[in-house]
Amino acid sequence: MTTPLAKILIDRITNTGPISIADYMAECLLHPKHGYYTTRDPFGADGDFTTAPEISQMFGELLGLCLAQSWLEQGSPKEFVLAELGPGRGTLMADVLRATQGVSGFHTAANITLVEASPALTDIQRETLDGYDVNWVQTSGNIPDGPLYLLANEFFDALPIRQFIFAGEAGWRERRVGVKEDALVFGAGDAADVPALTHRVKDCREGDLVEVCAAAGAISEDIAKQIARFGGAAIFIDYGDWRSLGDTLQALRGHAFDSVLAHPGEADITAHVDFEALAVAAVSHTPVSKLIPQGELLARLGIAQRAEVLAQGLSGEQLETHMSALKRLTDPTEMGTLFKAIALYPNGHTPPAGFSA
Repeated sequence: MTTPLAKILIDRITNTGPISIADYMAECLLHPKHGYYTTRDPFGADGDFTTAPEISQMFGELLGLCLAQSWLEQGSPKEFVLAELGPGRGTLMADVLRATQGVSGFHTAANITLVEASPALTDIQRETLDGYDVNWVQTSGNIPDGPLYLLANEFFDALPIRQFIFAGEAGWRERRVGVKEDALVFGAGDAADVPALTHRVKDCREGDLVEVCAAAGAISEDIAKQIARFGGAAIFIDYGDWRSLGDTLQALRGHAFDSVLAHPGEADITAHVDFEALAVAAVSHTPVSKLIPQGELLARLGIAQRAEVLAQGLSGEQLETHMSALKRLTDPTEMGTLFKAIALYPNGHTPPAGFSA
C-alpha cells in the first residue's frame, strides 16, 4: 500500500531526480502534512517504539540528579537553562523535575526549555508538564544564553544522515533514493571526492559504507560553545558506537522492523549515532567524557539502590514489571550496551557523576 507521502516523493524524484538519504529522512519524519513526527505520538505501547523514560521513572530521576549535582559543583548559578532535545512526551523532563524538587534553589533558578519541532508532541508535553513554567523552541540554536544543563536521549538518532560508499581511488559514491517502476528504490551517484571523509580513507575498504550526520556535529558544537562560555553540562544518550561503519538505517512500525522505503511518513526512521563525530565537534570547546554504555552509567548513578527503594511495597505483577524495567535498561542483552552516553562539561571541572574523563 502506497502512503500519501510516497506518492509525493515519487512525483518529486520523477521530475527532479534522485534525492539523498538525508532528504528522504527529513521528509519522512517532518513533512508538514504527512511527516511521522508531525502527525502522531509515536511513543509507548500504542506507538511504534518505547524509550527509556517510558520504561521506568528511574532513568529520568538518576539523570536529573546527575545534572543537579553538576549544578551544585559549579556554584549553583542563580539562573540557568534546563534543556532537553527531542523531549518526546515530556516524561523524561517530568521525572527530572520530580527528582530534583528537593535540591534547594534548583527549580527556582531553572529556565526549563524544550527543543521540539513537532506540534503534536508539543501539545502532549504541555499536558505532561502542566504546572511548570516551560519554554518551547524549535531548534537547538534558539536555546537561551546562560549556563546550560542539557539532556538528549534518543535525539541524535533521528537526525537526517547521508550515506557514502567507498569507491577506492575514485572517491565516494553517495547512496540515494530514486524511482523504478513507480516504486522507491535505493541507488548510488557517481564517485566523487568528499572532503569530510578524507580521514576515513585509511580505515575503509572498497565497498564499505559510512554514514555522515552534519546536523549532529553542528548541534554538539553549539552546545559545547555555550557550556564553554557560561558553564553547565550536557549528556547525550543514544544507540550507536564510537565510529560509523556500515549501513545502520532502519525503520520501525508498530514495534517491529520495517523496510526503510515501504511506508514513508508512517514509520520511524533512524540510524546509529556516531559518537566520535559528536565528540570531535565539541572537544575544541569543552572536555568530552569517555564513552560509556548506558547500563554501566545507570549502575554508577545508583539504579540498583533506587530500584530497591521503589520495590518496597510492590508484589506480584507490579514487582515483576518493575524488575523487568530494571533489566531492560541495564542488561547487556537489552539496552545496557546497545545504548551509550557521553557528557560535555566546562574546562577546569570534573565530568558529571557517573562519567570518566
